[in-house]
Amino acid sequence: MRKIIHIDADCFYAAVEMREAPALYGKPVAVGGSPRERGVVATCNYEARGWGVHSALPMAQALKRCPDLIVIAPRMELYRQVSGQIHAILQDYSDCIEPLSLDEAFLDVSDSDACQGSATLMAQEIRRRVWQELRLVVSAGVAPNKFLAKIASDWRKPDGLFVITPAEVDAFVLQLPVSKLHGVGKITAQKLERLGIDDCARLREFDRLELVRQFGKFGDRLWQLARGIDERPVEANSRRQSISVEETYSEDLPNLDACLAQLPLLMASLQRRMARLDEHYRIDRPQVKIKFHDFTQTTLEQAGALLSEQRFAMMLAAAYARGNKPVRLLGLGVRLLDLKGRAEQLELPFSSAASAPPRSG
Repeated sequence: MRKIIHIDADCFYAAVEMREAPALYGKPVAVGGSPRERGVVATCNYEARGWGVHSALPMAQALKRCPDLIVIAPRMELYRQVSGQIHAILQDYSDCIEPLSLDEAFLDVSDSDACQGSATLMAQEIRRRVWQELRLVVSAGVAPNKFLAKIASDWRKPDGLFVITPAEVDAFVLQLPVSKLHGVGKITAQKLERLGIDDCARLREFDRLELVRQFGKFGDRLWQLARGIDERPVEANSRRQSISVEETYSEDLPNLDACLAQLPLLMASLQRRMARLDEHYRIDRPQVKIKFHDFTQTTLEQAGALLSEQRFAMMLAAAYARGNKPVRLLGLGVRLLDLKGRAEQLELPFSSAASAPPRSG
């Protein structure tokens, strides 16, 4: 039985913009193209949604619905940077991560030993860390498969966590509208409606062969989804570039000595996570991160593969001297060299690269 977490950042682009400009909080905000150039809404916050503004709505129409709407041009490089920071947090819980977009991803945590192996506790901790470290809100769904985990993450949005245990799958799926099923678009939904099928309980009344006759190959998929079956694996498509551990303290560490006293525990946790790496990784350079009590933070890294408590202590002292004030979070990590990824790049046939069309900017 798999344990899958789906993480979805709430109104991501708008949330990042509000974080960067706190004066925007409480005001309707939309990120997207200019109304003068037939732009559309990429995303908007919940204040704007209260006026009927939504993604893909023409911006000119959005402004008619909400005259006070604050329109912000997208800053994709910033969003990619923040997405990478969220992804770095996710990597502390699983190496099997499937990004769906900048603001959502699946994690297969079936074999993870984080949080005593509890997917629910991992989801809770991920949400807490994203808020504490990045001041962004993510919703999470936990379920035995991708189909249900994605539905679960949307179940209590915004700022929600919903868990579907294996024992709860059947009862949960029975009451699902067919419009919630993965792959059911407008046309399929209309055809299901003509057949009198509006929820999974009704869908289960049709046998497998009849659904295949009506919907072709997708009919078999409908039969499975109506029973909560989804065998799709989480498909990780990237290799690690770093590994790290962090600890946020309930009471601020008052001085450098208090910080140094935390090193052995942090190093032990880092070594446990490094032990799960495959043999193709090599250590590139160690890193230290400090977040001070006022939420300012600093990071320090040094070249070289040597990892020792003495070296981390020296780096921690140098980083602490940049702020010299109470500390709320400490982190240790290492940048990695991926020998497998390098080998795969070298093995690419020259002919395919040479024949590929030039990429446009």
